Amino acid sequence: MWVRSTTAYPLSFVMSLVSGLLLTGLDFVAILLMFSRVDALGGYALPEVALLYGLAATAFGVADLVLGSAGRLGARVRDGSLDTLLLRPAPVLAQAAADRFALRRLSRITQGLLVLGWALVAVDVEWTAAKALLVPVTVVSGSVIFGALLVAGAAFQFVTQDAAEVQSAFTYGGQTMLQYPPTVFGRELVRGVTFVLPLAFVNWVPAAYVLGRPYPLGLPEWTAFASPLVAALCCVPAGLAWRAGLRSYRSTGS
Repeated sequence: MWVRSTTAYPLSFVMSLVSGLLLTGLDFVAILLMFSRVDALGGYALPEVALLYGLAATAFGVADLVLGSAGRLGARVRDGSLDTLLLRPAPVLAQAAADRFALRRLSRITQGLLVLGWALVAVDVEWTAAKALLVPVTVVSGSVIFGALLVAGAAFQFVTQDAAEVQSAFTYGGQTMLQYPPTVFGRELVRGVTFVLPLAFVNWVPAAYVLGRPYPLGLPEWTAFASPLVAALCCVPAGLAWRAGLRSYRSTGS
């Protein structure tokens, strides 16, 4: 229904896509401005940073397209309109994700793919079958990791009822952080996003294998292929948190 309503006015839809593409593109413009003054950022050249950027932006864009609307759950908990979703014969999470589904978020995915495509051509890498296959696997796994984070954030709103900004700090903030090499961040922060909130497996760890760079925190080489496993493991606590939050829900009574 939301897709049909969005595409009912094609020109307006195209304009929203273009404006979104330009807006999200400003992130990469900032990186280009940095490289107009320096030759490397944390030891990474521009094509290498572009690869990190493209992987993170595309993965987050897919997760945001599918589950980004779940971030509005807190408003439904506060006004009691979540009761409507509970009465329908469909999973609540699926309904929350489809609520006001924003097809314009395709612009973020498009922009990420454009940067990723350029990076794959420009980066100085001796390509092998394993490296070529690892790129799409990394994008899919990163999307699942971000998706699990979005679901966990939505579950948190059952308790706080107004934590959309807290969720954004980990989702949008995490995606922005991953656009830059791990070498520009402190060791404790890198350790946190590797072992506590495993965002490093969205791009840092697999990209280290593709680029032939040292692994963050000296991780073993096989961890470059661990992103699918990490993504699956992230879904478990996210799913448990969602079920716990849904069971704890109490209507407003109005």
